[in-house]
Amino acid sequence: MALLSPLLAQKPVAVTVEEARVEVLSDRIEALGTLRANESVNLTAKVSELITSVDFVDGQRVKKGQILVTMEQIEEAALLNEAQSTAEESRRQYERTQQLSKQGAASLAQLDEARRVYETARARELAFQSRRDNLIIAAPFDGVVGLRNISVGALVQPGDLIITIDDDSVMKLDFSVPSTFLGAIKPGTLIEAHAPAFGNRKFRGEVRSIDSRIDPVTRTIVVRAEIPNSDLLLKPGLLMSVEILSRQRETLVIPEEALLPQGRQSFVMVVEESPEGPLVRRKEVAIGTRHAGTVEIIEGLSAGQKIVTHGGLKLTEGAAVEIKEKSSAGN
Repeated sequence: MALLSPLLAQKPVAVTVEEARVEVLSDRIEALGTLRANESVNLTAKVSELITSVDFVDGQRVKKGQILVTMEQIEEAALLNEAQSTAEESRRQYERTQQLSKQGAASLAQLDEARRVYETARARELAFQSRRDNLIIAAPFDGVVGLRNISVGALVQPGDLIITIDDDSVMKLDFSVPSTFLGAIKPGTLIEAHAPAFGNRKFRGEVRSIDSRIDPVTRTIVVRAEIPNSDLLLKPGLLMSVEILSRQRETLVIPEEALLPQGRQSFVMVVEESPEGPLVRRKEVAIGTRHAGTVEIIEGLSAGQKIVTHGGLKLTEGAAVEIKEKSSAGN
């Protein structure tokens, strides 16, 4: 009886395989950043006066132009009314002089004098209007007010803090990264941020701008990203961990456990069909970055090839295998 060849007599080795697949990957740069409101301002008093009305509550959302605080303005209102009456009377006198000048009944000197009086009265009216406007504190943009620091009847002085207001519809996230990553970050680069206060939830945004200077001591540069805040969860001052997703690309990946390193080289066991059944071939691959249990393959494989993920250490070139379990892409 003829003897079987050693290859045919060898019992197939049970292995687990998975197909090499294409995924979208990004290089990740980690940093810590602090949130800022899209727009933020401290509203202060410009004059010394008594507060007569406070028209907001702590944490209220307000609209641009909405009146928040009113100060006593009896004297300013009276002066403004007087200035408006004077300006109106001088305007009528100027218009009458214009008509008379056209008819030859008034000289150019009289017309110039009437115009000067009107312009002076009008300037005085605008000055009193500005003084009265300083007694009304209004929201400069849509946003949310903070905790109020004043009450009705309080006397405020120039520079006293009235209220803070933040536009938190979009948040700015400032963070520093080593200058060595400068070439990998540009406006439009995607970021993911998270904070312990929100568990595993990730907030996505993108880089908007990069500082014009590198810190000469730390050799870092400040990057500013914007994160939409439609549900209004994020608050200014919050510390967040940031992952910058640079060099986004479609690339081939395999499970990290399929990799067989040897010195500076990396190999995988590829399953191929033969008349005798599935066999394995040892192939050298060039690897890229590693991400959460997977490794990027730059060269040596193509999508759809079956790779041994468990049992590869027991295999030799050309060994017969028996596929016990198979994981397709996405499993």
